[in-house]
Amino acid sequence: MKTLFQRLASSGRAGALALAASLSFAAPAAHAAYPDHPIRWIVPFPAGGAMDNIARTLGEEMSRTLGQAVVVENRPGAGGNIGAELVARAPADGYTLIIVANGMAVNPALYSRLNYDPVRDFAPVSLLAVVPNVLVANKARRKESTVKDVVAHARAAPGKYTYASAGNGTSIHLAGELFTSMAGVDMLHVPYKGSGPAMTDLLGGQVDYMFDSITSARPHIESGKLTAIAVTTSKRSSALPNVPTVAEAGLPGYELSPWFAAFVPAKTPQTAIDTLNRAMLEALRKPAVQQRLALIGAEPIGSSPAGLREHLAKETDQWGALIRQRGIRAD
Repeated sequence: MKTLFQRLASSGRAGALALAASLSFAAPAAHAAYPDHPIRWIVPFPAGGAMDNIARTLGEEMSRTLGQAVVVENRPGAGGNIGAELVARAPADGYTLIIVANGMAVNPALYSRLNYDPVRDFAPVSLLAVVPNVLVANKARRKESTVKDVVAHARAAPGKYTYASAGNGTSIHLAGELFTSMAGVDMLHVPYKGSGPAMTDLLGGQVDYMFDSITSARPHIESGKLTAIAVTTSKRSSALPNVPTVAEAGLPGYELSPWFAAFVPAKTPQTAIDTLNRAMLEALRKPAVQQRLALIGAEPIGSSPAGLREHLAKETDQWGALIRQRGIRAD
C-alpha cells in the first residue's frame, strides 16, 4: 500500500510541493476581480492547536498574495462538525473556506447522523500539511523505549495497559486502534475531552501511553518527562529525527499520517478554487512559512484539488473499515 507521501509524489497532479513549484500564480485576467473583499477561513476547533496554527500561518501569507485579508474564525464543537456544517451551508462564492483534518474522512463512519456530506457539500482546494503523532510514555512510570517492548508487555498482560486519546475517532484514538489491531494486543482505550486533559493524566501517571500529536508532545519529550517511542507516519519526522517510525520499529505497514486540508462549499466557481489553491501552494513554498510550521512539527505537503479529492476517498475507505471493524462510535 502506498503511503500518503508516496501517493502525492507519484501522482501526475500538482501533489507535492516540488511539483507545485512549476505552477504559475498569475490568474487569468478575466477573473482578476476575485477576491475583492476579505475571505473567512473557518477553523472548527479552538484556537491554539495545530489546525489553528496552520490556518493562521498560511492565511497571513495568502493575504499578501491575494491582496485581501484572510480572516481566521474559530467555530469549535461536536468534533469539528459545527464548523463543517456552517461552511457547507455558506454561499459558494469563494469567500468562505474551512481547514479540516482526518475527521473529514472519519466522521461519516463515526457518527450515526451528520448534517453535511463531506463529498456532496464540499469542494476540495488543497492538502496542506501532515503533523505526525508520536507514541509516548511517562518516563517516570514506564521504562519501555521501543515498540517491541510495548507489544511484549501488552501481550503478557492483556487488558492491563491503557492508552489515552483526545476522544473517540480522533487521530490519537485511531492511531491506538490501528496499533492494537496490527500488533494483536488488548489495551484499554481511555478517551478524554481533548488532548490537554489526556496529556495531564499521562504526565500524572493515570494512563500508560498516548499517541499524541508532536505539537503538544514535543515539549514534554524535550523536558525529559516523556519517552518518545515511535512516530506514526511512514517516514521519520524532521521534528524528532532520531525517533523511528512504528513500521520500522516493529509493525511493518503501520501508518497514520494526520493530515490537514482546505475545502470550500460545493459549487464554488472553479476559478476561485484555483486562485485559492495557487495562493496556498505559494505560501507553503515560502521558507518563513515552512519555518513557522516546523515549530509545531508540521510538514508541508500541498496538492491539486483533484489530488485532495482522491486522497479523501482513500482515507474514507481505509478508516471507515477500521471504525466498523472495531465498533467505534462517537454518539
